[in-house]
Amino acid sequence: MSNDLIARYSKPVPRYTSYPTAPHFHDGIDDNAYRDWLSELSADTALSLYVHVPFCDRLCWFCGCNTKQVLRYDPIAAYLPAVHREMETVAGELGGRGRTVALHFGGGSPSMLAPADLIALGDRIRALFHIDPAFEFSIEIDPNDMTPDRYDGFARAGVTRISVGLQDFDPKVQQAINRLQSFEQTRDVVEGMRARGVTSANLDILYGLPFQTVDTVERTVDQALSMRPDRIALFGYAHVPWMKTHQKMIDETALPSAGERLDQSQAAATRILAAGYRQIGIDHFALPADHLAVAAADGTLRRNFQGYTTDDAPALLGFGASSIGNLPQGYVQNVTATAEYIRRIEATGLAIARGIAFTGDDRQRGYVIERLMCDFHAPFAALRRRFGAAAEPLIAELRAYAFADSDQLVELTPSGLTITERGKPFVRAIAANFDAYLARGTARHSIAV
Repeated sequence: MSNDLIARYSKPVPRYTSYPTAPHFHDGIDDNAYRDWLSELSADTALSLYVHVPFCDRLCWFCGCNTKQVLRYDPIAAYLPAVHREMETVAGELGGRGRTVALHFGGGSPSMLAPADLIALGDRIRALFHIDPAFEFSIEIDPNDMTPDRYDGFARAGVTRISVGLQDFDPKVQQAINRLQSFEQTRDVVEGMRARGVTSANLDILYGLPFQTVDTVERTVDQALSMRPDRIALFGYAHVPWMKTHQKMIDETALPSAGERLDQSQAAATRILAAGYRQIGIDHFALPADHLAVAAADGTLRRNFQGYTTDDAPALLGFGASSIGNLPQGYVQNVTATAEYIRRIEATGLAIARGIAFTGDDRQRGYVIERLMCDFHAPFAALRRRFGAAAEPLIAELRAYAFADSDQLVELTPSGLTITERGKPFVRAIAANFDAYLARGTARHSIAV
């Protein structure tokens, strides 16, 4: 693949875990709008819950999350009552409607939670919301947080899936990103949680980090594969120091070029596929029997703020500072600062700072972008079924893009627009062509490979 092609299609664009993307949220969506949207959910609506824990005991320089470093547990202890209060408020607005199919704790480092606090949160959720028999409970884990009581406490809380970030096991790379974590630590977490009944383990690997090479990435992948995780997420490091100032600690001269990033991602993917995993979208892999692989095969794969998922709940309810909710009517996001979040929750029970209501055009374009990101295909018949005659202008756009493509990245098939094997590494850049907001926004993004 030529360097010119890589340069042209690796320009910064969104990751498309939502559409419209978060930079286009606005303060016209508030607590009242959220209350109205909750009241409109039907009694049998499937609900997915997300709890944000915006604290870490160390600040990894590569991190793009909304989090802050704390050296004591006191700030976490002060934060959790507000999360409980927000849950109570939302449950009250629902009035018993909805059935909860999934719960995800993200961060920050939710593994910092004291076992008793995680158990209490889980118990409160079960008391406030109707829990579906197929309920899944996932949590992100930093191996450096784990202690014997946490293993047992997380099991008692009912955790069924863990996600462990390992980034890269090379010591030089770890030093450069301030994330020291041994293979043995990571293996112990996976084995320890499996021994306590966790049914699925996901490992996160990054490429594009300072001092990374194809060799270091391949060694890390081999070590990860030795743990036989159910899923692997292979993410490209997003260098956005204008937004995450701690990333200024990273030596930019040590970052791989766009071409080197692509080489690293393809080398890692080749190794993972050779070990018997199925590729899911642009950056996930799963064992053939895993639900994610099954969803990718049958066309039901989804994409949300946690990446690729089997979670097809029409309502995602976010709890905690900066958390985002996704309802049929649009997106809502809480205030980011934890002190302001606590103040707002104590005053009114909700803390919505901004959001966006979907237009008909948003729904169409969001559907196309999600299908391109999940299936590498935009299906014309499904567009017409969903949106009727209103879909014709967007279908015309898709056709026009295919006719204008001189790089052989896409092709028109009898069923719609399909991204070719040559085009798959650039799917984010291709999807961006159908983003009606991108050209009028001022947000900066990470590069597209």
